[in-house]
Amino acid sequence: MFNNNPPFPPATELRNERVRFQRLSAGYPGRPVLHQLSAAIPPLAMTALVGPNGSGKSTLLGVLAGVITATSGQLRYAEGSPPAFVPQRGAVGDTLPLTARQTVEMGRWGQRGLWRRLTRTDRTAVDSAMERLGVADLGARQLGELSGGQRQRVLIAQGLAQQSDLLLLDEPTTGLDPEARERITALLTDLVADGTTVVQATHDLDAARSADACLLLADGRLIGQGSPEEVLTPEALARIWQPA
Repeated sequence: MFNNNPPFPPATELRNERVRFQRLSAGYPGRPVLHQLSAAIPPLAMTALVGPNGSGKSTLLGVLAGVITATSGQLRYAEGSPPAFVPQRGAVGDTLPLTARQTVEMGRWGQRGLWRRLTRTDRTAVDSAMERLGVADLGARQLGELSGGQRQRVLIAQGLAQQSDLLLLDEPTTGLDPEARERITALLTDLVADGTTVVQATHDLDAARSADACLLLADGRLIGQGSPEEVLTPEALARIWQPA
């Protein structure tokens, strides 16, 4: 059973931590994925969840986002807004009849509700997010018509429109060309500089090395945490990435 009871500190007692979890386990019926993870996410920083496919990165991100329920352990958020979650690009179907702007507007549903008309405040948040991500001129385009980099920026704008100080992204640069990856990384760095805590799941080591902190996962277990220099050592990476 998921347990949030003391002695784990309440949100008001967290210091220099945006999120803390302890002995966290999660998974799916008949398939455990995460096993007894304990770590903290620093505020106003970029944290990379690093590991090969199947290591548990997406599941951990889903637990932090509140879309997956932990099976045991403890989880605390420092005081702040609820997290904004940007799933993998493949989680949003190309065939959905949505424009880029409609996709970003979905980020306001949490505040407004699915069927309620957007307010001026909502429209301003959407406009600001699209301008920030450089996709304002794509508003009338169908999502499926966009390039991979454009589509990813639209999805990040959707997260930004939620106006949260905690942004969670699942593989934001996977499948993009080098120029698009660099642009996304620069955008996320700017968001951190402006006061957003960013957590991204990735197996892109270049993106991970540009982060402020890393959590290294393998087989659903945390095998390293700290700065990229401390965590992403040749020895640690050789343990989890076997040559083909």
